[in-house]
Amino acid sequence: MKRLISLLVAGALQVLVLSPASAADLAQIKSSGVFRIGTEGTYAPFTYHDDTGKLVGFDVEIGEAIAKQLGVKAQFLEGRWDGLIAGLDADRYDAVINQVGITDERKKKYDFSDPYIASKAVLIVSGDNTDIKSFADLKGKKAAQSLTSNFGKLASSNGAELVGTDGFDQSIQLVLNGRADATVNDSLSFLDFKKHKPDANVKIVATEANADYSGVIINKNQPELLAALNEAIKAIKADGTYQKISDKYFGQDVSK
Repeated sequence: MKRLISLLVAGALQVLVLSPASAADLAQIKSSGVFRIGTEGTYAPFTYHDDTGKLVGFDVEIGEAIAKQLGVKAQFLEGRWDGLIAGLDADRYDAVINQVGITDERKKKYDFSDPYIASKAVLIVSGDNTDIKSFADLKGKKAAQSLTSNFGKLASSNGAELVGTDGFDQSIQLVLNGRADATVNDSLSFLDFKKHKPDANVKIVATEANADYSGVIINKNQPELLAALNEAIKAIKADGTYQKISDKYFGQDVSK
């Protein structure tokens, strides 16, 4: 009886040790010929559906380029953001590519590839505005902001009077129609906006020095897969693939 119990315990421990490795093992991915990628599909311009219903976006093309470097095909599996990362634990996919910010908290449980995109806080004003040239110039000015966002906090800390909005689009509109003097917002959102509306009369006058970075997130204890992802990212930057994708969606290199 004792021997049976010992065998059962040993077997259970073996399953616990092996299961995490089987979730995203590089050899298994190459053997299957498929790199399973979790993504939202509702977050333009990163991952969304075009007018034909096709899944497209910056992150989608980055995922396809990485898969090509691995020698396999990308398979995208869509899910809601609030459960997306947890899908790694359930072995729904091998990685998540969905603008997942690299944070110390997330790194406790998961591994990240090298960053593949950077975003910074930028100060946006009307193209005709000559009064605001730096974050310090926000003192006493009206800034259109999501009140709970870090961007709003940055504007407030520089003395701005906040005008509450639902997000980037509304903030930009308030600046354009003169109901706000400025907005502190995400550099990537601004580049996407200007890509679609190049004649919009708004401009960036200041940029925060520190950037937030996103990477490909995978389960821990996958050193071979992690190394392969980093090599793939390095390769698509070296051969011009990354620049081409970046130019398509943002009009410039967004890796730095």
